[in-house]
Formats: sequence, C-alpha cells, structure tokens
Amino acid sequence: MNVAKAVFWGSLGALAWTHAVYPAAAKALAALRPRPVRKDVSWEPSVCLIVAAHNEETVIERRLENLLALDYPPEKVEIVVASDASSDATDELVGATAGHESRVRLLACPRGGKVAAQDRAVRGTTADVVGFSDANATWSPDALRKLVANLADPDVAYVCGALTLQDADGDNREGLYWRRELRLREAESRLGSVTGGNGSIYALRRADYVEVDSRFGHDLSLPYRMVQRGRRAVFEPEALAFERPTPTNETEYRRKVRMFEHCWLITLRGSMFRRLPPLYLGEMLSHRLLRYGSGMLHVALLASSVALAPAGPVYALVLAGQAGLLGAAGAGVGMARYYVLVTWATNVALWNYLHRGVPATWEAAEGTR
Repeated sequence: MNVAKAVFWGSLGALAWTHAVYPAAAKALAALRPRPVRKDVSWEPSVCLIVAAHNEETVIERRLENLLALDYPPEKVEIVVASDASSDATDELVGATAGHESRVRLLACPRGGKVAAQDRAVRGTTADVVGFSDANATWSPDALRKLVANLADPDVAYVCGALTLQDADGDNREGLYWRRELRLREAESRLGSVTGGNGSIYALRRADYVEVDSRFGHDLSLPYRMVQRGRRAVFEPEALAFERPTPTNETEYRRKVRMFEHCWLITLRGSMFRRLPPLYLGEMLSHRLLRYGSGMLHVALLASSVALAPAGPVYALVLAGQAGLLGAAGAGVGMARYYVLVTWATNVALWNYLHRGVPATWEAAEGTR
C-alpha cells in the first residue's frame, strides 16, 4: 500500500508540475528577474539560409520565392537547398531558380537525413550567420531581420522564431497546444535560454554551429548545447513563420511518435543534463524529461489509482477523472483525444527507440504540404 501511495503521489505531482505549475512558475520568475537580449536591429551580417529538402517538389518553389523576398540586403543573403537525395523534381526546380537567381544554390547530398544535409550546407558557407527553415514553411518579410537582431548580443548563439500553425483541414488540436508552448518558450527565453526550438525558423552564428549525431534534431539538441558552452539560446516572438499542421489528431499522433523517438534518443544518449547551470537544469528536467515521460507517469497514476480507489475518496476521484479523460478521448472530444494520443505517443516512441533504434532519414508529415 505504501508503494502504491508513493507511485500515486509521485506521478500525480510530476504531471501537475510539468503541465501546470512549472509554466506558471517560469512565467512568474521571468517577470521578477528577466534577462533581456541586447538586440541591434541595424546589425546586418552576411547570412546563409539553408533549407534541407527531400522530395519537396510541391512546395520548394514557393519556399524560394518567399526567402528571396525577405526584407534584408540581398547582397548579404545566400540560399542553399540541401537536397537529401530527392527523387522527384526538387533538384530540377531549384536548379531552374538558381539559373536566373545567383543567390540560390543547389547542394545535392547523398541520402543521410536532415541533419547530415544541414551539416554539409554549413561546411560550404563562410557567412557570419546560418539560418534554417523547413521546405513547407513561410516566413514573414521581416523574420530574418528580427532573428539576426538577437544575434548582435555577443552572449546569444542561437535564436528561434515563432511558428504559427494555420487552421488544420481536420480536427487536429495541435494549434491550441502550440500557442501555450510558445508562451512558455518566451518565459524561458527571458530567464536565460529556451529548452527547445523549432525547425521552421532558427539561426545561429556560424562560429557557434556544432555538428551533432545525424539522428538528433536541431530543435532539442542545439539549445542545450549552446548553454553547455556558456552561451544563450533565445526566442524571438516577432520573427514569424507559418506552416500547415497535420490534418487530424491521428496524423498528429503518428508525427509525434516519429518526433519523440528522436527526443528519447537525445534524452538518453545526448548528454543533455550535463554541465548546465542549476536554473537551466531545472528547466530541462521540468519541460523536457517530465514532459517526455508523461505517458509513463499517466500509466503509473492509473495503475496506482485503481489499486488505491477503495482506500479513500481522493484516489477514487482521481481515478474517475482519468476515466472521464479516456472516455472523452474515445468519444472523439477534440482536446481530450489530442492529449491522450500525444501523451501515449511518448510511450510508443520509447518502445520503438529501445527495440529498433532511430533512423536518421525522414519523410514529410502527412497533410503538411
């Protein structure tokens, strides 16, 4: 009985902390002791914008048009499409644009995955700043200028912008979750550094770029590595990017399984909790480890609730709440179904990682092009 109670209160407390208490605490602490970025909007370093692409013929021309139209001195921008062995018309379309636009360059890469393609592109540029974007994203005209202004601060090595998810074609509720995530990301940035970025819009000083395991994603691995090197990784809410989400909660579940496989790899093999300042270590444990472990925490909470329900009204009430959540998810209630599916994805992803590892290559998520 004592073991069941320890599991119950430990899992309940951990879930409450990562999903509710920590976001509120981070926001409050950021208001009390903010660490502002010394931005300089007049700083205009040379920039290489890198788009890693695999079979992106449906969106690559639009992506190039958007990047070519950014409000930034044209002579200081080069655009490299690192094609990860595309077998469709991606290379031909990029080559056609490069034929009449000298700022665009095609880099044909052997199939090795997104990170490997990005590494090749960075090695081939001498620009002061390297920026990255997904092929299906669109940036606001001033996005690059907003990003670069943060890198004028010598303490800042990495900056990510704000991804806005457009309305889904179906019932995916990722957008609601993502808006909450961005508010937390802004609080973490004001405290010092974010614990994660996003692949749609981010940039680094070229000198600070670090090559990681090709199975790692930059979103999670680069921010904490900057902090380990004594630098900052910050969030710029005014640098906007736009993408279509996957259409349904079920397609989002499949995307999350693939994403969490890489997250578990980095968490367990990426040395992500070493040589971190105490505050940032607390953020990483709260926002990353406990969030990725939410699926296991829910299983532990459910099992201990079943065992303890006859022992008192608190346990019975928590069990009833979980039963209600699962029932609503089964009935197709939007946010309930989204939360249950995405939380369960963390368990499936861990199982997949432990049993077959994580591939370096990727395919486009369903319905996002």
